[in-house]
Amino acid sequence: MNPPVPPPDIGALITRVNAGEPGAQDQLFTAAYGELRRLARSRLRDGGRNTMMDTTALVHESYLRFLNGTALRAEDRRAFFAYASKIMRSVIIDTVRERQAQRRGGDLDKLTLNTALVDDLPAGEDEVLNVHEALQRLAEAEPRLAQVVEMRYFGGYSETEIADALDVTERTVRRDWDKARLLLSMMLRE
Repeated sequence: MNPPVPPPDIGALITRVNAGEPGAQDQLFTAAYGELRRLARSRLRDGGRNTMMDTTALVHESYLRFLNGTALRAEDRRAFFAYASKIMRSVIIDTVRERQAQRRGGDLDKLTLNTALVDDLPAGEDEVLNVHEALQRLAEAEPRLAQVVEMRYFGGYSETEIADALDVTERTVRRDWDKARLLLSMMLRE
Protein backbone atom coordinates (compact mmCIF):
# COMPACT_ATOMS: atom_id res chain seq x y z
CA MET A 1 0.00 0.00 0.00
CA ASN A 2 1.27 3.49 -0.85
CA PRO A 3 1.97 5.88 2.01
CA PRO A 4 -0.41 8.86 2.26
CA VAL A 5 0.61 11.89 0.26
CA PRO A 6 1.33 14.86 2.55
CA PRO A 7 -0.74 17.99 1.89
CA PRO A 8 0.99 20.62 -0.24
CA ASP A 9 2.81 23.37 1.61
CA ILE A 10 0.66 26.49 1.17
CA GLY A 11 3.60 28.74 2.08
CA ALA A 12 5.76 27.22 -0.66
CA LEU A 13 2.93 27.58 -3.17
CA ILE A 14 2.50 31.25 -2.22
CA THR A 15 6.22 31.78 -2.83
CA ARG A 16 5.86 30.13 -6.24
CA VAL A 17 2.84 32.32 -7.09
CA ASN A 18 4.74 35.45 -6.07
CA ALA A 19 7.67 34.32 -8.25
CA GLY A 20 5.30 34.13 -11.22
CA GLU A 21 5.66 30.39 -11.75
CA PRO A 22 3.15 29.15 -14.36
CA GLY A 23 0.38 26.99 -12.88
CA ALA A 24 1.23 27.92 -9.28
CA GLN A 25 -2.04 29.87 -8.80
CA ASP A 26 -4.10 26.83 -9.79
CA GLN A 27 -2.07 24.59 -7.48
CA LEU A 28 -2.50 27.07 -4.62
CA PHE A 29 -6.25 27.20 -5.19
CA THR A 30 -6.49 23.41 -5.29
CA ALA A 31 -4.41 23.02 -2.11
CA ALA A 32 -6.36 25.70 -0.23
CA TYR A 33 -9.82 24.79 -1.58
CA GLY A 34 -11.07 23.00 1.55
CA GLU A 35 -10.04 25.79 3.86
CA LEU A 36 -11.39 28.43 1.46
CA ARG A 37 -14.76 26.64 1.53
CA ARG A 38 -14.71 26.70 5.35
CA LEU A 39 -13.91 30.40 5.24
CA ALA A 40 -16.69 31.02 2.70
CA ARG A 41 -19.20 29.11 4.83
CA SER A 42 -18.25 31.26 7.78
CA ARG A 43 -18.55 34.44 5.70
CA LEU A 44 -21.98 33.54 4.40
CA ARG A 45 -23.22 32.43 7.81
CA ASP A 46 -21.96 35.40 9.79
CA GLY A 47 -21.60 38.28 7.39
CA GLY A 48 -23.31 37.63 4.11
CA ARG A 49 -26.86 36.65 4.88
CA ASN A 50 -29.45 36.90 2.14
CA THR A 51 -26.94 37.25 -0.67
CA MET A 52 -28.41 34.38 -2.72
CA MET A 53 -24.89 33.00 -2.99
CA ASP A 54 -23.71 29.61 -1.86
CA THR A 55 -20.32 28.55 -0.54
CA THR A 56 -19.06 27.14 -3.84
CA ALA A 57 -20.10 30.24 -5.79
CA LEU A 58 -18.35 32.50 -3.28
CA VAL A 59 -15.13 30.48 -3.41
CA HIS A 60 -15.12 30.38 -7.21
CA GLU A 61 -15.97 34.07 -7.65
CA SER A 62 -13.23 34.94 -5.15
CA TYR A 63 -10.77 32.80 -7.11
CA LEU A 64 -11.67 34.61 -10.35
CA ARG A 65 -11.01 37.94 -8.64
CA PHE A 66 -7.76 36.55 -7.30
CA LEU A 67 -6.71 35.55 -10.84
CA ASN A 68 -7.75 38.87 -12.37
CA GLY A 69 -6.48 41.02 -9.51
CA THR A 70 -3.12 42.35 -8.62
CA ALA A 71 -0.18 40.20 -7.61
CA LEU A 72 -0.51 38.21 -4.41
CA ARG A 73 1.19 40.11 -1.62
CA ALA A 74 0.73 37.48 1.06
CA GLU A 75 3.94 36.11 2.53
CA ASP A 76 2.55 33.15 4.44
CA ARG A 77 -0.51 30.99 5.04
CA ARG A 78 -2.19 33.35 7.52
CA ALA A 79 -1.68 36.38 5.31
CA PHE A 80 -3.05 34.45 2.33
CA PHE A 81 -6.26 33.48 4.14
CA ALA A 82 -6.67 37.02 5.52
CA TYR A 83 -6.35 38.25 1.92
CA ALA A 84 -8.86 35.62 0.76
CA SER A 85 -11.24 36.74 3.51
CA LYS A 86 -11.08 40.34 2.25
CA ILE A 87 -11.75 39.22 -1.31
CA MET A 88 -14.76 37.20 -0.14
CA ARG A 89 -16.09 40.18 1.76
CA SER A 90 -15.83 42.34 -1.37
CA VAL A 91 -17.63 39.67 -3.43
CA ILE A 92 -20.47 39.58 -0.89
CA ILE A 93 -20.75 43.37 -0.78
CA ASP A 94 -20.74 43.65 -4.59
CA THR A 95 -23.40 40.93 -4.84
CA VAL A 96 -25.62 42.72 -2.33
CA ARG A 97 -25.22 46.05 -4.12
CA GLU A 98 -26.01 44.46 -7.49
CA ARG A 99 -29.13 42.77 -6.14
CA GLN A 100 -30.33 45.98 -4.55
CA ALA A 101 -29.81 47.88 -7.81
CA GLN A 102 -31.80 45.21 -9.66
CA ARG A 103 -34.52 45.34 -7.05
CA ARG A 104 -34.77 49.10 -7.57
CA GLY A 105 -35.15 48.52 -11.29
CA GLY A 106 -31.68 49.47 -12.46
CA ASP A 107 -32.16 51.79 -15.46
CA LEU A 108 -35.89 51.11 -15.78
CA ASP A 109 -38.50 53.81 -15.21
CA LYS A 110 -39.60 53.92 -11.61
CA LEU A 111 -43.22 53.22 -10.65
CA THR A 112 -44.36 53.85 -7.10
CA LEU A 113 -46.93 51.47 -5.69
CA ASN A 114 -48.95 52.25 -2.62
CA THR A 115 -48.42 48.96 -0.80
CA ALA A 116 -46.60 47.74 2.24
CA LEU A 117 -44.70 45.13 0.22
CA VAL A 118 -41.36 46.90 0.57
CA ASP A 119 -41.65 46.78 4.36
CA ASP A 120 -41.82 42.97 4.19
CA LEU A 121 -38.49 42.57 2.34
CA PRO A 122 -35.63 41.17 4.42
CA ALA A 123 -33.36 43.77 5.96
CA GLY A 124 -30.34 41.44 5.81
CA GLU A 125 -28.82 43.03 2.72
CA ASP A 126 -29.12 46.53 4.13
CA GLU A 127 -27.53 45.27 7.33
CA VAL A 128 -24.60 43.80 5.41
CA LEU A 129 -24.00 47.12 3.63
CA ASN A 130 -24.38 49.14 6.85
CA VAL A 131 -21.87 46.90 8.64
CA HIS A 132 -19.50 47.20 5.65
CA GLU A 133 -19.68 51.01 5.68
CA ALA A 134 -19.24 51.17 9.46
CA LEU A 135 -16.27 48.81 9.19
CA GLN A 136 -14.68 51.07 6.58
CA ARG A 137 -15.02 54.06 8.92
CA LEU A 138 -13.58 51.99 11.77
CA ALA A 139 -10.62 50.98 9.56
CA GLU A 140 -9.84 54.65 8.94
CA ALA A 141 -9.83 55.43 12.67
CA GLU A 142 -8.56 52.14 14.17
CA PRO A 143 -7.08 49.77 11.55
CA ARG A 144 -6.25 46.95 13.96
CA LEU A 145 -9.77 46.95 15.40
CA ALA A 146 -11.15 46.61 11.88
CA GLN A 147 -8.78 43.70 11.20
CA VAL A 148 -9.97 41.94 14.35
CA VAL A 149 -13.60 42.36 13.27
CA GLU A 150 -12.90 41.15 9.74
CA MET A 151 -11.02 38.11 10.95
CA ARG A 152 -13.46 37.17 13.70
CA TYR A 153 -16.87 38.17 12.32
CA PHE A 154 -16.31 37.57 8.62
CA GLY A 155 -13.44 35.10 8.65
CA GLY A 156 -14.49 32.92 11.57
CA TYR A 157 -11.01 32.96 13.12
CA SER A 158 -10.51 32.15 16.80
CA GLU A 159 -8.94 34.60 19.22
CA THR A 160 -5.76 32.51 19.18
CA GLU A 161 -5.54 32.60 15.36
CA ILE A 162 -6.14 36.36 15.32
CA ALA A 163 -3.52 36.94 18.01
CA ASP A 164 -0.98 34.93 16.00
CA ALA A 165 -1.81 36.72 12.75
CA LEU A 166 -1.61 40.20 14.28
CA ASP A 167 1.28 39.36 16.62
CA VAL A 168 -0.58 40.47 19.76
CA THR A 169 -1.84 38.64 22.84
CA GLU A 170 -5.23 36.95 23.07
CA ARG A 171 -6.17 39.42 25.78
CA THR A 172 -5.45 42.29 23.38
CA VAL A 173 -7.66 40.61 20.78
CA ARG A 174 -10.51 40.34 23.32
CA ARG A 175 -10.13 44.01 24.28
CA ASP A 176 -9.97 45.05 20.61
CA TRP A 177 -13.07 42.96 19.86
CA ASP A 178 -15.03 44.55 22.72
CA LYS A 179 -13.92 48.06 21.72
CA ALA A 180 -14.69 47.43 18.03
CA ARG A 181 -18.17 46.09 18.83
CA LEU A 182 -18.90 49.15 20.93
CA LEU A 183 -17.68 51.56 18.23
CA LEU A 184 -19.51 49.70 15.46
CA SER A 185 -22.67 49.64 17.53
CA MET A 186 -22.49 53.42 17.94
CA MET A 187 -21.79 53.90 14.21
CA LEU A 188 -24.71 51.70 13.21
CA ARG A 189 -27.10 53.65 15.42
CA GLU A 190 -26.16 56.93 13.71
